[in-house]
Amino acid sequence: MAPWKLPLLVAAIAVPIAAGFVVGGPGVGVGVGALVAVAVVMVAVRQRPRGTIGAAARPGRRLLIVVARPVEDPRTVASIAALADATDGHRAAESVLVLAPARTSFLDRWASDLEQARRAAQENLVVTVASLAKAGVEAEARVGDEDIVQAVEDQIGSYPATEVVLVTADAETDPDAERAAAELRERLSVPLDRFVV
Repeated sequence: MAPWKLPLLVAAIAVPIAAGFVVGGPGVGVGVGALVAVAVVMVAVRQRPRGTIGAAARPGRRLLIVVARPVEDPRTVASIAALADATDGHRAAESVLVLAPARTSFLDRWASDLEQARRAAQENLVVTVASLAKAGVEAEARVGDEDIVQAVEDQIGSYPATEVVLVTADAETDPDAERAAAELRERLSVPLDRFVV
């Protein structure tokens, strides 16, 4: 945060509270203070880190495949296999990691019922890894966070991918995936390929 923003932030918090005490007395001042506290918490909760996603470059190619849907379509599998193989002057990928976000509904999240989402993500992984193995691509598999962008950000911290492949449904079927693809294009420091199945 820029140094000049801090005094403005403090003034934006303190001035309404002080004005409430002066104008309406202690009851109004406390009420305004509570409203300001709620507003500060709401703004803080809604903020997301917007920094670049990516690790320092290390030698070798590592492919991170993020699947919001199972990959079994022969054309998509062949395209991913071509990316993993030596193509266009690139060496073959030394490792491939398939990541499936455990996507939940609001009610499941609220009730902390994540088991069904994890099971669906694991099924996506089984189908995808089997399809890739059939095409000659060995891959490791992991279940990630429900938010696609957060899942990629978390995974790149421990798996320094040099390329990311996103496999989703179309925008009409999965609008969250469309938003995630746009944000990843903006924030990733490594190339992103996207396949719509």
